[in-house]
Amino acid sequence: MNPRFRGGQNIAMKLPKAQFEQTVAFYRDVLGMDVVDESGADIAAGVQQSASVRFGPVTLWLDRVDNYTSAELWLELFTDDVEQATDHLAGHGVFPRDELEPLPPGMAGHWITNPVGVPHLVRRAD
Repeated sequence: MNPRFRGGQNIAMKLPKAQFEQTVAFYRDVLGMDVVDESGADIAAGVQQSASVRFGPVTLWLDRVDNYTSAELWLELFTDDVEQATDHLAGHGVFPRDELEPLPPGMAGHWITNPVGVPHLVRRAD
C-alpha cells in the first residue's frame, strides 16, 4: 500500500536580504494582504527575519536568508506515516535532504527535493 500525500498549509519563500523588504511591501502595500512580522526566537535556523501572509488556505512565509542570492520556494507535504512515505520515496530515488534546514525538535518528517531541486518538507500532519 502506498502512503498518501497531500499539500500542507505552509509555503516558504526564502529571500535574499536585498529583496526581503520590497517583497514584504509587495504583499502588504501593493496587494493589500495582512503581513505579520514573525521574527523571533522560533524562526528556522539560518532565517534572519520572517513574515507570514495568509494566502488563501495556506500561509506564505517570507523568510530572509542573508546568504541567498536569489529567491527559492519551499513547499510542505503532509503524510499519515512518515516512515512509510520515506521508504516509498526512496523506492523512487527520492532520499531525505535533512541537511537543508534543521527541523524543530520532535517534528516527524524529512526534507526532500523534487527533480528540479524545490525543497519539500514531508511531515506528519499535527
